Amino acid sequence: MQIEDIKSVYFIGAGGIGMSALVRYFLSLGKVVAGYDRTPSELTERLNDEGAAIHYEDNVSLIPEACRDARTTLVVYTPAIPQEHSEWTWFREQGFEIQKRAQVLGTITRSRRALCVAGTHGKTTTSTMAAHLIQQSHVGTAAFLGGISKNYGTNLLTTDKSDLVVIEADEFDRSFHWLEPYMTVVTATDPDHLDIYGTPEAYWESFEKYISLIRKGGTLILHEGLQIHPVIPEGVKVYTYSRDHGDFHAENIRIADGEIFIDFASPRGIVRDIQLGVPISINIDNGVAAMALAQLNGVTDDELRQGMASFRGVDRRFDFKIKNDRHVFLSDYAHHPAEIRQSAKSIRELYPRRHITALFQPHLYTRTRDFYRDFAESLSQMDEVILVDIYPAREQPIPGVTTKLIYDLLAPGVEKMMISKEQILPVIEAKKDAFDVLISLGAGDIEDFVPRITEILT
Repeated sequence: MQIEDIKSVYFIGAGGIGMSALVRYFLSLGKVVAGYDRTPSELTERLNDEGAAIHYEDNVSLIPEACRDARTTLVVYTPAIPQEHSEWTWFREQGFEIQKRAQVLGTITRSRRALCVAGTHGKTTTSTMAAHLIQQSHVGTAAFLGGISKNYGTNLLTTDKSDLVVIEADEFDRSFHWLEPYMTVVTATDPDHLDIYGTPEAYWESFEKYISLIRKGGTLILHEGLQIHPVIPEGVKVYTYSRDHGDFHAENIRIADGEIFIDFASPRGIVRDIQLGVPISINIDNGVAAMALAQLNGVTDDELRQGMASFRGVDRRFDFKIKNDRHVFLSDYAHHPAEIRQSAKSIRELYPRRHITALFQPHLYTRTRDFYRDFAESLSQMDEVILVDIYPAREQPIPGVTTKLIYDLLAPGVEKMMISKEQILPVIEAKKDAFDVLISLGAGDIEDFVPRITEILT
């Protein structure tokens, strides 16, 4: 089915951050857009306001008439939807064309020059940063992002200035194998999603397969020290990067008074005195990768400086909600041990002499089972840890897998407690005067509590 033949698009799982960018894309093309999501959210309400028709009950009768013609309707689903979902079952039985979100993105990458960012962690911030650098420059780009850009208030960017498109390349369910990158960054390959891959080796092989899909004449920008050994496609240029080494790296790093300045070193020379708009240490790494993508696509030195200084970050990525003399409170999407380790390092750099509390909701029983020792090690970098029950998402409980696995392995001296989701707000209320620096961590519905926590601490 060609995009020009599509009159309507129906999304099963419309409220996911990646799916919602496609909802907005098809709305921008003037298509009829409708869909289902399990629960209403601020994002789904915004999508409804923008013209989509989203409902929250799995009920075939709620599918609008405009989305019932198999000849003109494309159905897009997320892999998190169970096979027995009745609407999905109806579309399959009626012979509709049904595609994964990643398949649709793959179609888009074949019609444009796709700048993709893959990796276990760092890909949302890096892709959003790269999109901002290019969009605010004379070059311009479209973008499908895995988070809401604070600069633009959306996860979809459009342009008529170029055929570039920035895409976050998701390795879950091998989704990124549908893409055809023109250039790609690979930020990290710490094993994850072992419920899908089974072994770390299979996870690494998946990244090697992804790299094999880069177009002839394209570019690979690879973080130094990764555990993969890809076969580079013919005609593909390879660059390395990191904070301190590689073809692209930072020099003369200055961290003081809540600000970070760096010099950006690349094969084209040095761009001096770049200020990070979101001054945390991990954004040195992310910024080097984003500037590499931007520079290779024509963004000038002055535009790099302007773009990095004006970057405002991504919702739920080291996202400060309160920063005053009494309290610091921030929300972070970190849900992998390596991400939590980096969050702990960054916040400790900013507040070396303050008491840091982590409120952590593990995401998925399988991830907790596979990495509970690593979670305990990462969280032990905090002074205090409040563990919330596991967020199941698409999974059923696994006997014996609870937050107690993490709790029992936290380092001696770390203050700790285990609570249910329902206890979050009462605990925050009871301890509000004791909190110094509080960080909320996790990819589940813990984010729904952030506005109320902010009110309590304010």
